[in-house]
Amino acid sequence: MSEVDERPVTIHTDGACVPNPGPGGWGALLRQGSHELELCGGLAEPTTNNRMELTAPIEALEALRRRSVVHLYTDSTYVRNGITSWVLGWQRNGWLTKAKEPVKNADLWRRLVAACAEHDVEWHWVKGHSGDEGNERADRLAARGLAEAVAAARA
Repeated sequence: MSEVDERPVTIHTDGACVPNPGPGGWGALLRQGSHELELCGGLAEPTTNNRMELTAPIEALEALRRRSVVHLYTDSTYVRNGITSWVLGWQRNGWLTKAKEPVKNADLWRRLVAACAEHDVEWHWVKGHSGDEGNERADRLAARGLAEAVAAARA
């Protein structure tokens, strides 16, 4: 991707896991002007809430076809803090924590770093289940992704 689409894309993401660990789902709402795109998916096999919280912004960013200015909203401090500060140290340390332990979910962190490199991303944290319309829709999409994954596994 080269030329930047200056019309900002707003993305709200969420992940869900019931129980945690257990089946999981992720959801993303993408908006650019009057255009909206809803994305969701999930896993019937056991996963974790953190993996689903990471998967949502990865899938949303990877869905963009042009380099874009992105305002990305998540209710996960794990995702926001990880991508805005922790990941730089992990990369310097060969994907090890300060305690020299392997970084959990390093496969997804690497994908998120690569997806972010394709866009100009500004990260925002929103409190979950607090009435933010974009976050509430992303939450419903994550629940739908989880339900569809479980239903497909039972079929």
